[in-house]
Amino acid sequence: MSKTIRIGTRDSELALWQAKTVQNALESTGHKTELVPVKSTGDLNLDQPLYEMGITGIFTKTLDVAMIKGEVDIAVHSMKDVPTALPKGIVEGAIMKRASNKDILIHKGIEFLENGQGTIATGSLRRKAQWLHKYPDHKVVDLRGNVNTRLQKLDDNEWNGAIFAAAGLERIEIKPENFIDLNWMIPAPAQGAMLIVAMENDEYSREALSLLNHKNSETCVHIEREFLRVLEGGCTAPIGGLARIVDNNVHFKGALFSLDGNKKIEVERSLPLEESNQMGHECAIQILENGGRDLMREIKAVLNN
Repeated sequence: MSKTIRIGTRDSELALWQAKTVQNALESTGHKTELVPVKSTGDLNLDQPLYEMGITGIFTKTLDVAMIKGEVDIAVHSMKDVPTALPKGIVEGAIMKRASNKDILIHKGIEFLENGQGTIATGSLRRKAQWLHKYPDHKVVDLRGNVNTRLQKLDDNEWNGAIFAAAGLERIEIKPENFIDLNWMIPAPAQGAMLIVAMENDEYSREALSLLNHKNSETCVHIEREFLRVLEGGCTAPIGGLARIVDNNVHFKGALFSLDGNKKIEVERSLPLEESNQMGHECAIQILENGGRDLMREIKAVLNN
């Protein structure tokens, strides 16, 4: 059997770059493809903070529906946007080799970091909480839109800077020179990774995608997403998690923050690769037993009001 694999994607510049990367990879293995761009709810509503919209899956639901309706065969996502539980009938097809997992600050001069006053823009609860944990006297304002829109908003406002994922800016080659790496900031689980999903019953597409999977990236992001899944219980929260494989050992660092950044519960662990299957789950339980359950209740109470 042979068919043209229809690739569903959001229609932002970054999403299209990701989809075309997958398209090129599939075609290099002899498969026929077609791009099918769609608008997601998350792209259409730029006035409301993501957490108020029920962030879980806001950028993926439109593509999920298109897949289930048979309008596309596979969908390409920034993996950090994908809920930890996929819809029934949709499965992971491949995780591409991970790009940079770093957060970076695009700034208009970094003097403000020394004087205690500043305004930073981000639409992420995780980035906001970690920034306020380090700079409690700064102001953090909401920032929405695709990467181009957010860069323009930074130019148009009196903010000192805005936080971005390095991978997105690097992929479409618009990373400016005025940035600093936020090496102290724990990234979102699966940040920098691309996930391709397919229908569970679509053996042709799943077999094609299996050729694109990067095993080490898969191992790391699965640990991070299991950490997220056990902690959040379906609730958006300021959670960071990063797994790295070094010399056949997996190193993991994760943390849960309060919304205002005042509280931080952190875990760090290293295990041999062959013993890391339950690492994400075990690290999440350690956080929950170290005050995380109470903190998650506080976060849910605020966000649900």
